[in-house]
Amino acid sequence: MLGLILAGEAIFVLPFHVARFFRPTVLEVFSISATELGAAQGVYGILAMLAYFPGGPIADRFSARKLLATSLWLTASGGVYMATFPDYRGSLLLWGFFGVSTIILFWAALIRATRDWGGHDRQGRAYGLLDGGRGLFAAGLASIGVMMFGFAFPEGYASATIEEKQAALRLIIYGYTAVTALAGVFVWFVLSDGHPSDEPELKEWKPHTEGVWVHIGHVLRIPAVWLQAIIIICAYVAYKGFDNYSLFAVEAYGLDEVEAARIVAIGSWMRPIAALGAGLLGDRFNISRMTMLAFVLLLGSYLFFAITTPIPGAAWVLLGNTVIGAAAFFGLRGLYFALFEEAKVPAALTGTAVGFVSVIGYTPDIFVTFVAGVLIDRTPGVAGHQHFFWFLSAFALIGVIASFALMRLLHPGKNKAVTP
Repeated sequence: MLGLILAGEAIFVLPFHVARFFRPTVLEVFSISATELGAAQGVYGILAMLAYFPGGPIADRFSARKLLATSLWLTASGGVYMATFPDYRGSLLLWGFFGVSTIILFWAALIRATRDWGGHDRQGRAYGLLDGGRGLFAAGLASIGVMMFGFAFPEGYASATIEEKQAALRLIIYGYTAVTALAGVFVWFVLSDGHPSDEPELKEWKPHTEGVWVHIGHVLRIPAVWLQAIIIICAYVAYKGFDNYSLFAVEAYGLDEVEAARIVAIGSWMRPIAALGAGLLGDRFNISRMTMLAFVLLLGSYLFFAITTPIPGAAWVLLGNTVIGAAAFFGLRGLYFALFEEAKVPAALTGTAVGFVSVIGYTPDIFVTFVAGVLIDRTPGVAGHQHFFWFLSAFALIGVIASFALMRLLHPGKNKAVTP
C-alpha cells in the first residue's frame, strides 16, 4: 500500500502540482495566459481520455509493478523538458505527453491493485488509505515546495526579477522530477507481479480481442457503473477547480503569490484526513450515502464563494471555506472507486470497469481549466471567479442527484423504508 500511495501521487506532481500551487508564476515564466495554460491542460485531458480505455484491459492482464514503474519513469523524463519553460506550443506538447505517460499504463493498474488489497469488506479503508496517503504525501511535497519557493525571495516576491522567478520554479520542477523517478524505483522493488491467491493469475487471461470485448460488454450492462461515472465526473470537476484557488486568492482577496500558495497548501492537508475519514465512514454507513453527503457539503461551499463579495485581506474567510470545500472533494476521492464493491462489479473486471468510468469521469481534464481561463480572462477580477464558482456549483448539484439515484438503486429496501 505504501508503494501504491507513493506512486499514485508522484505520477501527477509534474503535470498538476506545479500549475496548482505556483500558477501565477507559471503563467509569467512560461509567458502564457490562463486560457493558454487551460488549453495545454485540455490537451492532457483529451489524450488521457483516449488512454483510459485501453489502460483498463491492460491492467487486467499485466503486472502492476512493471506498469506503474514504467509510467513513473516516462513522466519523470517529461520533467526535464518542463524545466526549460517551453512556450505555448511546447506546453501543448508537454501536457499531451503527460496525458499518455500518466494514464495508459498507470491508472487502471493502480485502482485494480488497490481493490485487490482491500478485499470484500474493506474497500472504503483501501481507497481512503490510498487517497489519504496520497494527500499526505502531496501536502508534504507542497509544503516543502512552498517553503523553498518562499526562501528564494528573501526580499519579497514583489521585488523579484524574472530570472529569480525562473530559478525558483526550475528548482521546484527538478525536485518533483527526482521524486517521480525515485517513486518508480521504490515501486519496482516493493510490488509483486500477480494478483492475490483468490483471484485469477495473469497467465489465465486470454489476450485475444474477443475476450476484451466480452469484458467491456459485461461492464456496460451494469447500470451502477454508469451512475458511478457521473459521480466521478462531478467529483473531479471539483478537484480540478481547486487548481484555481491560488489565483482566486490573489485576484479576489488581494493576497500575494506566496500567501496564496500557503493557503492552498493548507487546504491540501485536508486530503489525508477527509479521504481516510470518508472511506471509514463509508464502510460503516455505505459508500453511496457518504458520497451524497459530501456533494451536499461541496455545493454549500461553492455557493458561498459564488454569492458573497470577497473582503480584501480577509484570509481567514478564504481559508475557512477552502478547508470546507477541500474536505468535501477530497472525501469524494476516497469514496468513488470503493463503489465498485458496493455495486458488486466482478473483481476480474475491475481494470476494464476503471477504464470505462475513467473515460467519462476524467473528462474534466479537458475542459475545467479551459473554462476557468475563459471565464476569468473575459471578466477579469472577482466577477470572473464568481462565474467559475457557479459553474462548479452546477456540477456539485448533479453529483447530489446522481449519488442519491445510485443509493436508491443499490439499496432499494432501505430507501423504501425511510420514504414517506
